[in-house]
Order: sequence, then C-alpha cells, then structure tokens
Amino acid sequence: MHIGEIYSYFPFKLFGLSRDGLNDLIESEFAAELELCRANPDMIRQYLDMKHAGHRVGFISDTYWNSGRLARLLRACRPGLTWDFLYASCDHGSSKSEALFATYLSEQGIDAAASFHVGDNEKADIGGARRHGIRPRYYPQATAQLASRLQRETALFELLCAGAPSRLDHGSRTLRRMVATRSAEKSPAFHLGLTVLGPAMTAFDAFVARRCEDVAGPGRRVALGFLGRDGFLSHRIWQELHSDTAAYLEINRRVSLIASADTMQPLVDLLSKVFRIDAPTFGDVVKLMPPKVAAFFAGFPGGIASGEELAEALPGLMDPDEIVELAAGLRARLLAYLRQAIPGFDDCTDLVLADLGYSGSVQKALRRIFDLEGIKIRLHGAYLMSLDDAFDDIAERDSAEGFVSDLVVTPHIKRMLIRNVAVLEQICCSPDGSVRDYDGGAALREINPRPASQIALTAEIQTGALAFAESAEDVALDHGLDPYAATDVASRWCAATLARLLLLPDEDELALLGGLKHDVNLGTHALAPMLDGEFVRRQVTARGLSAACASVAPPMWLAGSFALMSPSHAYLYTLFGANRLPADVFEESPSGTVQVGLFRGNGEATLETVTVHRTGLGELRVRIPLSRTMGITMIALPLPKFAAEGLLHGVTIQTADVIRDAAERQDVIGIAAESLVYAGIQRNGDHYRTESEDGCLLIPVAKMTDAIAIYSVAITPLGTSRK
Repeated sequence: MHIGEIYSYFPFKLFGLSRDGLNDLIESEFAAELELCRANPDMIRQYLDMKHAGHRVGFISDTYWNSGRLARLLRACRPGLTWDFLYASCDHGSSKSEALFATYLSEQGIDAAASFHVGDNEKADIGGARRHGIRPRYYPQATAQLASRLQRETALFELLCAGAPSRLDHGSRTLRRMVATRSAEKSPAFHLGLTVLGPAMTAFDAFVARRCEDVAGPGRRVALGFLGRDGFLSHRIWQELHSDTAAYLEINRRVSLIASADTMQPLVDLLSKVFRIDAPTFGDVVKLMPPKVAAFFAGFPGGIASGEELAEALPGLMDPDEIVELAAGLRARLLAYLRQAIPGFDDCTDLVLADLGYSGSVQKALRRIFDLEGIKIRLHGAYLMSLDDAFDDIAERDSAEGFVSDLVVTPHIKRMLIRNVAVLEQICCSPDGSVRDYDGGAALREINPRPASQIALTAEIQTGALAFAESAEDVALDHGLDPYAATDVASRWCAATLARLLLLPDEDELALLGGLKHDVNLGTHALAPMLDGEFVRRQVTARGLSAACASVAPPMWLAGSFALMSPSHAYLYTLFGANRLPADVFEESPSGTVQVGLFRGNGEATLETVTVHRTGLGELRVRIPLSRTMGITMIALPLPKFAAEGLLHGVTIQTADVIRDAAERQDVIGIAAESLVYAGIQRNGDHYRTESEDGCLLIPVAKMTDAIAIYSVAITPLGTSRK
C-alpha cells in the first residue's frame, strides 16, 4: 500500500481541509521521517563489510514509501550511501511475508542459497527469508520484555504527564534499546539495571551536572556531595562519567536533625515520625537515658511505645539543656567529618547536595548547623524527586530543585511515587549500615540487618545501571541522540520510567524484587516487608478499594502488593494515585439485603438484616457488625440467598471500641479458611456451589477484647447466582 492510499482515508473535513491537501500531509510526514530517522551504526558496519568483501548489497523493505522516497531517506541518514538493488513493498504490491523475496530473487537472478538477509522482524524478515531459502540473521530492536516495559511506560507517561507529547523523547527509548542490544546477555538483575534504573539515574546525573553549572559563577567555589545511603549509586555514576571529584557524604535525617538542635523541637520532630521505639533504641539515638524517659518506656507493654507518644511526652521527660549539649558534641564531630570528606571545605562558597529527595530535611538541618557555627556556605539541593511545597522554608540564600518536580507530575502523583519509593531506595543505597555518629572524621555506622543475598542482588542491579551509564554517551553519539539536552523532556521520561517500575512492575520484577526488605535504621534490627499481597486483599475486603489504596506502610511497596493480586489491580492503584479513579464507578453501592443468623453460646439465635454491597469490580461485600455484649459465637451466612455459586475471597475482622473506628482500622485480621464451615455447600479451593436453599457459610466468632467487631465477607458471584 502506498502512502497516498493511506492518506486517502484521512478525515479532511474534520480538520477543515480539502482533498487538495493530501500531498501536503504526505510531505509533512516524510519531512518528519527525514528529521527523526537515524542510521544504526551496527548495520552500517555490516553493510560496509559486505561491500568491501565484494558482495552485491541492497535493501528490501516493507514500507508505504516508494523506492524513490526510500532512497532519499537512506541517503539523508547516511550521505553518499550506495546500493546494488532497492525494493519497497508498495512498489510491488506484496510484502516480505508474501512474494517480495521471490520478486527480488527472480529480478536479480540470484540463487537463494547464496543470498543473506538481515532484519529485525521475526515474521517478515526471518520467517519470510527462510521460506524462500534465503539465510536470515535476526537483529532484534528490543527484547519482548523491554518492549513490553516501554509500552507500559508510554501508557504511564500519558496518564501522569498529561498534555505532554509521548512520542518525542529526544531519543531516550532508542538509546535504551541500542544499549541493551549491544550488551551481552546477563542476569535479570543486571538487565533491570541496564534497561530501567540506569537510564533514569543517568538522566538524573545530567540534571545534577546542570545544577552545579547553574550554581557556579565568578568568585564561587562549588563542591558537590551525594548524600548517603540512597545517593550511593548516583555517586558511582558521577565518578564514572565526570573527571572532577565529588564527595559521598554519609549524613542522614536522624544525625543532621539532632546535630542541628538548639532546642528540643528537632528531636521531637524526628521521633514523631517513628512507628515504634524502645528504651535501648532511644538511648542509642540520643546517647543518654534520663530516669523519666526510662520510666516512660517501662509503662508500655514490652517497653515499646509509639514515636508519636514519646514525642508528645518528651518535653516533660528531659531537660532541654541535655539536648543542646548532646547536639553541640555531635555537631562538632559532623563538621570534622565534612572537612575530611570535602577537600577545601572551608574555602567553599556553595555546596550542592544530591539525593533521591524528597523534602530537603537534611539540607535544612545542615543550614541550621552552619548558621549555629557561623559557616556561610550556601546549600543547594539537587533531588531526584521533590515534595516542592516543603521547600517554602528553605533559607533565602539557598536553593532546592527536584528533577521530577511538581512541574513534571502533580503533587498527588508525587506522593504516590514516594509512597512506593522504598524499593528504589534499597536498590540505590550503599551496602553499609546507616550513619549514627562520627569519630576522628570517619563515619560510625548502624548495624546492617539486610541479608547478604539482598546486598548482592542490589549490587548486581547497580552494576547494570553503571554499564548503561558507561556506554550511553558513545551510543548516543553514534546515533546522533541527545536525550538529556531538554531537562523538561528528560524529567518527564525519567518520571515515567521510575513510575513504571514502582507502580506497574511485571512478573519478573516482582519475583526479583519482592523479597527485598526495608531496614528501619534507627538502631534496630527491624526489617519491613516490601510486598504483602494478602494485606491488600484483606484491606479491599474489609475497607474497600480506595481505602486499600490509601494504606500506610507496611508493606513498603504497596503498588507491588496490588500487582501480586493482578496487573489490573496495580493499574487501578495507579489510577487512584493519579486521581483518575472515580468513586461512583469503583466504590461499593447497595445491592440488596440478606438475613444472617447470629448464634449465642447458650444456643439462642436471632436473624439480623445486613446490606449486600456490589463493588466496581463486580464483587459482593457483606459486613456484619457485632458488639461484645451480644455474646455471639457463630455467624450463619445464607449464601444461596444472594450468591449461590462463586469465589470466596476471604473473611476478615476489624475491631475497636466504637464502630466507626473499627470500620476505618487498617489492622485487618484474616480468618483462616480451614476454620470456616461450609454447610450444604460444595467447596473446591476458593470456589463453592450451594447444594440447597438451606446452605450456609458458618463463621466462628473469636473471643472479643474490644467492644465492636466487624466481620466482612468478599465474594465474586459466578453463573446466574447473582440476585
């Protein structure tokens, strides 16, 4: 088919055009081809080798451009290119999969066995050539796995970066395909680093370099430091790509906040964000244990309190002078460390801090430390992802900027990404424990509770990322690409690349990364799980889809946990995070009532009417509230009355002293499937079918310690059982 035949179907009137404009449309498309097409250097080398060896060499293409235009396109990509034959499918009314190869063999008078064909389409180039006796060589543009990931990225780009063109990326995806094609086949972890993490972090590296250039100027001496531990991979990439030096600075929020304290407030702020803490951990953090603090912990079960409770009580438990003295000592040791890590520290006018992000807490704490010590160095944050509304209190002479900022994706989307960023943090961080103090200009680190297998896995991913960074510049030059020249384009594609990994992981990535643990890094051995598919299932059963999407950690990788249920659930979570999940479509709506039997321990029974809800995914929800005073020991749910056949996804319990608190509680308990009794019901795994109208699901009621318990049942009805 010719290009003119294709454009004959163009809706001219819709765009206010007449059919006289057909040739203008064709010329516009061809002009775009001339501008955007690149010659593949690997193909050029093969072509020239064949020519120098004395072989007749030419081109056979499935294309709607005729041979004249195809020739112009080839010479635009490679001036002076010559060939012995040129075949365009539209000139012959047949493709390579059909008779085009036969036409070539006939017209050129060539023995098929002496002919050799290189192509990137397995069906047309390889299968088509082989059917005609031509020897083929397969040169794939991308693996099926990479092609699938790029397709998902494009879908996310269009969702998260609405209004920006998804087709033009300044060669970012072409660069990734070409680097992957040239790389030797290695482990899945290496491939993930090469094709996903490496491109994102190399784009970030270009942003950091640009930030340093923006800060530099006459009379300024600029130093660059990558904040550990999450900045470890970024620092390695910088070392590989740039000749100048940059420091790797082991400074975390905990150390910097305490060192910046001239009141108790920074410590209160730090502790308020801690989930659980005990006395030994507190003592390790502040290096002292006042008697009132010890007594405070002794009043909690197991000596473990919430960080919020401790933060609220702390002003009455400690003398502020103790904190000020503690901070002064840590501040002195931190500054000695900085002078050791950054050559000529005291001569610097500006210090650029590179990090994954997000709110600049370390930068703000360093500003307070420098001000307390009379240090005039200006601080400039260069963050992969930034919560930009948190930068309002950055000191006037300082600056902070995120690569993936609120100008790239909305704050709503940003918070979804950061909710799932723990897996990226673990991949990018150093193999060492987090810093806890300094001695003689050296960092003293926490214990590192992460298993050796996890450290080895992340090291392999980082090796792949470094391999991309090392080869990207040469490959880009070979292909005439400059994917990082426009920061806005590069940042949008970096956002889409990271979002695809964090929000829509494929099965291979779930298997590879699902076993990672997130270390709390507060003097404890605590490791939080990345994935927990059962957690999400229980949340959806008990609280609904939107409430499940808003769950707080753990699990640390909520999107991955949704993906364990299905790729569709992961995409629904992404839609929720992008504020594109309409509640009236996906939330529950009443779909009738059913009477359930409530049995007491003394044999008495009552019937209570409860509402059956239908979800946007077609599942049914029944919620049965009980009070402790009712003394219920068994619930009888008559499945034939509303779902005679279906899949039972689970039964959950939420408890509290008031019913609203119970309904909103995230701590959802799942009832073991073997404890449920199917009376008059056939069951095979999750599937059931009632045998009579009297069939019931019997749910034993656990002993209640709270005043209220809500039992939730989730069912997908099958067949015609829906009432």
